[in-house]
Amino acid sequence: MSRIFTQIFYVLLFVYAGNIAAQAQSITVSGTVKDKQSKEGLAGVSLTIKGHSGGTASTSNGSFTFTTTAKVPFTLVASYVGYGTVEQQITGNATGINLELETAVVLGGDVVVSASRTPERILESPVSIERMSAASIREIAAPSFYDALNNMKGVESSMQSLTFKSINTRGFNSNGNTRFNQYIDGMDNQAPGLNFSVGNIVGITELDVDNVELLPGASSALYGAGGINGTLLMTSKDPFKYPGASFQYKTGVNHVNDDNSSVQPFNQLDVRMAKSWNNKFGVKAAFSFLQAKDWIGNNFNNFDRVSRTVKSGTRESDPNYDGINTYGDELSQNMRNVAQSVLASGTATYIKNYGLATGGMVPSQAQITTFLSTNAQTRPFYVGLNTPGLIPNQNITRNGYQEADLVDYNTKSLKASGALYYNISNTVQATFQANWGTGTSVYTGSDRYSLRNFNIGQYKLEVKGEDFMLRGYTTQERSGDSYISSILGSYINEKSKISQAWFPEYVGNYVGARSLGQTDAQAQITARTAANSASAGGGAYFAPGSPQFLQAKDQIMNTTISASDPTKGIYGAKFDDKSNLYHYEGLYNFTNLFNKVVEFQVGASYRLYDLNSAGTIFNDLTNSIDIKEYGSFAQIGKKFFNDKVKFTFAGRYDKSQNFEGRFTPRVTGVFTVAKNNNIRVSYQTGYRNPTTQNQYIDLSVGGGTQRLIGGLPEIMFNKYHLDTNKPYTDVSYRAYLASAATTGAPNPALLQAYNFDARGVRPESVQSYELGYKGLLLPNLLIDAYGYYSIYKDFITAVDVYQNVGGSFVKFGVPVNAEGEVNSYGAALGLDYLIGKYNISGNVSYNEIGDLPVNYINDFNTPKIRYNLGFGNKEIIKNFGFNLAYRWQDQFYWNSSFASGQVPAYSSLDAQVSLRIPSVQSIIKLGGSNVLNKYYFTSYGNPSAGAIYYVAISFNP
Repeated sequence: MSRIFTQIFYVLLFVYAGNIAAQAQSITVSGTVKDKQSKEGLAGVSLTIKGHSGGTASTSNGSFTFTTTAKVPFTLVASYVGYGTVEQQITGNATGINLELETAVVLGGDVVVSASRTPERILESPVSIERMSAASIREIAAPSFYDALNNMKGVESSMQSLTFKSINTRGFNSNGNTRFNQYIDGMDNQAPGLNFSVGNIVGITELDVDNVELLPGASSALYGAGGINGTLLMTSKDPFKYPGASFQYKTGVNHVNDDNSSVQPFNQLDVRMAKSWNNKFGVKAAFSFLQAKDWIGNNFNNFDRVSRTVKSGTRESDPNYDGINTYGDELSQNMRNVAQSVLASGTATYIKNYGLATGGMVPSQAQITTFLSTNAQTRPFYVGLNTPGLIPNQNITRNGYQEADLVDYNTKSLKASGALYYNISNTVQATFQANWGTGTSVYTGSDRYSLRNFNIGQYKLEVKGEDFMLRGYTTQERSGDSYISSILGSYINEKSKISQAWFPEYVGNYVGARSLGQTDAQAQITARTAANSASAGGGAYFAPGSPQFLQAKDQIMNTTISASDPTKGIYGAKFDDKSNLYHYEGLYNFTNLFNKVVEFQVGASYRLYDLNSAGTIFNDLTNSIDIKEYGSFAQIGKKFFNDKVKFTFAGRYDKSQNFEGRFTPRVTGVFTVAKNNNIRVSYQTGYRNPTTQNQYIDLSVGGGTQRLIGGLPEIMFNKYHLDTNKPYTDVSYRAYLASAATTGAPNPALLQAYNFDARGVRPESVQSYELGYKGLLLPNLLIDAYGYYSIYKDFITAVDVYQNVGGSFVKFGVPVNAEGEVNSYGAALGLDYLIGKYNISGNVSYNEIGDLPVNYINDFNTPKIRYNLGFGNKEIIKNFGFNLAYRWQDQFYWNSSFASGQVPAYSSLDAQVSLRIPSVQSIIKLGGSNVLNKYYFTSYGNPSAGAIYYVAISFNP
């Protein structure tokens, strides 16, 4: 791979060698920039020349100097967080320039790029877009800019742990949301193997964030497959515009009034350094380290994995208890089936031994019955099954372990990034960038995954100019010491006593207890106590924290899943994923070439997934898996009627090696009804390829009770023969089990076969219509409103099926495409209002799902109503500011492959006060998230979060 990047680098240098040779003699630009009111020098002001790359930032006393090859006249632009931007025309001497900036908040003045992949005023964006600038990031009350995304209009999230949050818009939220794309400096930060966007676990550091842009809804026409529910683009700071050293230290506490933990420390250190020379070379480096105690999963509600619903009962009251955040209790066995299995095994053994003793003779049924009714190992089961009502039609599970006993809650996140910049000419810049991070966190997918020492690296080489961009990058994912919590819990149980011994011991002791006159409830307790005790079948239940428990836990979580061999007592729950992604893309904008008569740009991309999990996630234990994808797009836009109307047409074609190609068009219109008032209308399409796991996963989850497999024919049919040995539907299997209560044995006539599509899983698509308005009704009042209607087709969901393999049923989870169409619709309204230096903001969003196809599992996972309110003043008195952010959302039902249940309505208030110390270019901030400390959870089965209180000191933020 390094050879490819080297070749690209030399080709680019050759192409632009002429530009280097033709550069004009540089001139020096220097001067001073001050606060207009106080006349104090301002440090860190960005100074650039309009239309040219490079620039500098002012020093501690407000002075600045840099060189440029631009010829006078040119426009010098000065911008600074919290101040209005100043542009000054330079026609003669470029030294001794004096600039004064005035504190200001200008509504609607932001320039965005992501909406059309070209710069435009946010008021004129053809689609809905949200933006967070460096200025707003500095004022947020939340612990990080990523946490503050929740305050944006229409944004919801699924919080799986302290540092792992999945962002979404417009419905169908999920853990590790794969329908929402995230990019950092143009690099897709999705983990290629584990299939989640790493978000703020491994990503951009807060001091290095220049801006964040979020596009709700479909965006495939410009950004390719994926992102049918939205796209987030995070851009880091350029060292030419933001040179110097920055520092931030944040310390605080969480787990206040937490029943699961004492108060715990929260610490984070961020450092950024950047330097440029002669407006030609630039370099920057950023570092961040966070350490805290994670939120604790404590949902111990009883979960029925067959019907996927919460049921009543605890471990003490329900022998078949399966706690949501307890692991090792997932495997469920019917007591009568266990007894029948013991008798069947005893019968087979007796017939074999009888034949050996008699020279091949076969015993009579009377002899077999006599053996079963008198043999010490089989007699309890024979008596139990032949005494009406003695063994109930009752399922039982083993004792599990709470999540806190198994998962590593010692959260750590280390991020490091660096970049080298070279300005080939005034308008052409080459960049080499490296982002690397490692961390320990918890992620929820089909299970709860403890991500220990997980790391990911992204490495990019890019050349971009005013009209073009060429980029190549790679993502290198390493799972580190990550493992599956439910498999760990189940295998600890297997290390103490294998299930083939535990379940018969339970049933046998139950029969004995009932024979002695105990009630059913008493006998269940007696049976569990006996099965959890040491016996000939194995050792006693390993109590959490005991030496036996710790030894087994350490061995299992450090052994890979593929190395497991139960026949030798070897059990593993660890991933071994080393998957990679390679991506290349280019773009050319012909607008200047066409003298801006029309706006026209084209682009193309190629992507390669290189999956390497050694059989611990994918079906790649004995074979290699590569997935190739490519695509291209074009967009043309034209203004009419004195620039009052603008239409844009875009289209993209994408092809994956495993699926047919797809074309996704987009049509937008922006109508200026008055100055700074625009109506927008759009038709957008999007599509998403099945994820790498949707295609190739082959993984045991739920403590071994279910196998997740990919939806490609080569896995479903060639490996597991779901076409010839047809599995049965989930509903009919439940009816089959329930029939035993009345007939004494399950009725196989109730089983209904499930027929998979011979094509396997396919890409899903969406068509979305939007009507919106954004404008300044008053100079101090900004309104943004929209309504949308979306139609999803071939929606990727999953089915649970049961295949009869040798008399035992195996549960499979398989991705499939929902039949029919799924519709969703909604609207949102946002207001920003300035009263002097006070900023009042608010937004409300409404999302709803339409009628559902038959047998479709509703995973809309989105509240109907949610709203945010904000109130702040960055300088209520000299150097003192504050900010408040309140959010509320309605209750809703959450449905996922891990757990399903009701998410209650909740509210949360973030707050901060700040003191600016200009003399040392520093800010001290005292704040907190969820300061009222009302514990809440955003998705069912995930932990509840309380308050984080912190104090932060920042230098030159």
